[in-house]
Amino acid sequence: MNHRKFKCITMAKSKELSFQYKEFDRVDDLPPELRDLANKAKKALTTSYSPYSEFAVGAAVLLDNNEIVLGSNQENGAYPSGLCAERVALFYAGSQFPGVAVKAMAVAASFKGTPIIEPVSPCGACRQVMIETQNLGGRPYTIVMVGERKVIVLEDAKFLLPFAFSSVKEATK
Repeated sequence: MNHRKFKCITMAKSKELSFQYKEFDRVDDLPPELRDLANKAKKALTTSYSPYSEFAVGAAVLLDNNEIVLGSNQENGAYPSGLCAERVALFYAGSQFPGVAVKAMAVAASFKGTPIIEPVSPCGACRQVMIETQNLGGRPYTIVMVGERKVIVLEDAKFLLPFAFSSVKEATK
């Protein structure tokens, strides 16, 4: 087998990407508005349809008009026809409250009915939808990832997917 080694391109610039996030020990330590949202995401777990993976995910989205929209993952025997909780909640919010920006989103999960210890992180497809939703709203929104012994709070959805693609219209400007 012929292996090639790539020479370092001297014209390349090294860059660093970093961000800060907040970590809490439990949901009760969150500020009241985020605590309520996290608890609603946990409540949304009860509507999950996840008989195949037994991994239930719940999401709660707080909108600028103070409406809270819940979503849960919905599996299907014709995999991958299901949909993640984050996209269920965001798409529902977009269809029922068009033009209303998102203020915050919380995500929680359980496995076989037991809440997970570490926070759940959205999949790549959900991250892309979260970024586009944020772009439509015109400003960053808070993401709360809930675990029983750790809760992570990000102040901007782009921290989940720093190299997200945008629309062709934006890419050609």
